[in-house]
Amino acid sequence: MSCTILVGGNFGDEGKGKIVSHVAHTDKPQIISRGGVGPNAGHTIVVKDKKFGVRMCPSGFVYQDARLMIGTGVLIDPTVLLHEIEELGIDGRIFIDKRCSIIEQEHITEDKSNSHLSKKVGTTGTGCGPANRDRAMRTARQAWEVPELSKYITDVALELNTALDAGENVFLEGTQGFGISLYYGNYPFVTSKDTCAAQMAADNGIGPTRIDDVIVVYKAFPTRVGSGPFPTEMSREEAQKLGIQEFGTVTGRERRIGYWDPEMARYAAMINGCTIGAITGIDHVDPDCFGATRYSQLSKKCKDFLSQAEDDIGAPVLLISTGPELDQMIDLRADTP
Repeated sequence: MSCTILVGGNFGDEGKGKIVSHVAHTDKPQIISRGGVGPNAGHTIVVKDKKFGVRMCPSGFVYQDARLMIGTGVLIDPTVLLHEIEELGIDGRIFIDKRCSIIEQEHITEDKSNSHLSKKVGTTGTGCGPANRDRAMRTARQAWEVPELSKYITDVALELNTALDAGENVFLEGTQGFGISLYYGNYPFVTSKDTCAAQMAADNGIGPTRIDDVIVVYKAFPTRVGSGPFPTEMSREEAQKLGIQEFGTVTGRERRIGYWDPEMARYAAMINGCTIGAITGIDHVDPDCFGATRYSQLSKKCKDFLSQAEDDIGAPVLLISTGPELDQMIDLRADTP
């Protein structure tokens, strides 16, 4: 049995969905379960000519042999969830913890109208902050109380631990990024809970002694949506020269682009207990490396960047994304003892 957690090491938008999809197809877990906040985080998955933007369901849905779950720490927007289940064709494969809190319309309305949240903090307006507040105030409705969710209800913690006891592989998928953690990010420009690996374990009811690996995903050129400090941010003109222009999966807002931040990379690796580093967007370091599938195909410029990143992270960089497609990936995990 093995249990792996994947989280983001920047401000979100690191390309976690792509790494999740690759690891799922390679490691073949029996269960892929999601932690994190809720539908305020979007993951983009590109498979062949299809692009999927998922906000509630695990990004690992593309690996069809896995059961999919959403842990108790995740907020559920029933409308978003049911739409995704239908759109992705995963009815019968996905289950949600009975204790998940529900995002109500009043939470969404407050999130959008509250000037502190919408203007200063720059939240996504999906109702997550107010819903988490109501969870803390013990007034939130839970998933088992929503009739239209009844067919998906389970005890995720029990399911996952039973699977591990039976020798099965479990993959826990995080959302957002280290830089917007409620505890470790640039407060108050953060999301409404912690986003680190320990929180993903807690969200799913997995004890710390059962975790084998923690994959922390970084972007070669980090991005950030919304307000808040961004020490290595470059100008829009600089980003355009590098051929980088991106938009948020949930909000559609243009992402701010920055240079690699050694200090942030190191601190995120420390707090998350990183055992494996993953780098996405290496093709922006050198466009000639776009689509490479072997380390030997990378240029000296890319190899030097990766070597420096390993020194900064303090863990081996074993997963390298060279483009948006699922097969545009270098996986060095098999080359390690």
